[in-house]
Amino acid sequence: MLPEPPLLLITDRTLAQGDLAQVAMEACVGGCRWISFREKDLPAAEQIALFAHLREATRAFRPRLTLHGPADLAAAAGADGVHLSGGGHAGAARALLGPDALVGLSVHTLAEAQAADGASLDYITVSPVFLTASKPGHGPALGASGLAAFVAASPVPVIALAGIAPDNARVCRDAGAAGLAVMGSVMRAEDPAAEFSALLAAWDGKGPNSARA
Repeated sequence: MLPEPPLLLITDRTLAQGDLAQVAMEACVGGCRWISFREKDLPAAEQIALFAHLREATRAFRPRLTLHGPADLAAAAGADGVHLSGGGHAGAARALLGPDALVGLSVHTLAEAQAADGASLDYITVSPVFLTASKPGHGPALGASGLAAFVAASPVPVIALAGIAPDNARVCRDAGAAGLAVMGSVMRAEDPAAEFSALLAAWDGKGPNSARA
């Protein structure tokens, strides 16, 4: 089962306005309850240490903390689950991390979505739904209709990723997305709590830009 709310914050310390753990904590103030640590350029030992710092900073909010990377590193960090790169072995990750872990996978084609391991995966991320400043040149964007095609193809819940903002969050939900994943908009925000809160309100249909498509 996906965390509630099903809005995933993916970390990137190179984009963060200040200390990464502080940004994550502020996002939790804004309603975030699911964070995936994605700092793949760091050596494993440094990832584990920074993950522990993130855990401590957000402890009061009890978010699900997962890790982008190999399942064995997620296990070593004491993560609540793992997000695998495209082609990752979901079955092996599930066997290692156990039935209560969150296991996700990045996909970029309909064939990959159709082949998603429904017995082992909790979700897949689909991208790029919209163009994003975090990964310029990463496209073309799927848009709402493309996202809907992935939702129809996948045997597991689909999380929309890339270019997600309060003004398109509800569009993703209406296209069938089970949740959203964001990185740059919150990492770069001067007020991460306000940014995440606005995203959550839009997802719930309560924000000023959340009119249904």
